[in-house]
Amino acid sequence: MSFIAGLHHVQVSCPAGSEDTLRAFYVGVLGMQELAKPPALAARGGAWFRAGTCEIHCGVEESFAPARKAHPGIAVTDVDALAKRVGAAGGEVRWDDNLPGVRRFHTDDPVGNRLEFQQA
Repeated sequence: MSFIAGLHHVQVSCPAGSEDTLRAFYVGVLGMQELAKPPALAARGGAWFRAGTCEIHCGVEESFAPARKAHPGIAVTDVDALAKRVGAAGGEVRWDDNLPGVRRFHTDDPVGNRLEFQQA
C-alpha cells in the first residue's frame, strides 16, 4: 500500500541575492509563475515557482554549490520549443538520447543547478 499521492515540489539551492536572476529565468524563460512564500519562510530568502502541478523551490543555502548531478525531471508539452527558448536566452541546451523513446535535454539554471526537460 502506498501513501504517496504525488510530487508536490522539488527544492534546489541558490546563493543569497540570486532571487532576481532566478526570477528572470524561471518566470521569463520557462514561463513559470512565482508563488508568494509564507512570511516566516520569505524571511529566509529564495523564491518559489509553479507551472501546472510542477513546483520548484529555490532555497538559499549559505555554503551554496550547484547541483550538477541531482536534478528535477520536468515533463513539458513542447520540448523543442522550450529548447529554442532556453537557447535564445543564452542557456546551454544539452540534448540526451540515452533514454530510448524519450526526447529530452538538460540545461542549467542561472546559478548552475542542472534541470532536465522531457517531452510529455
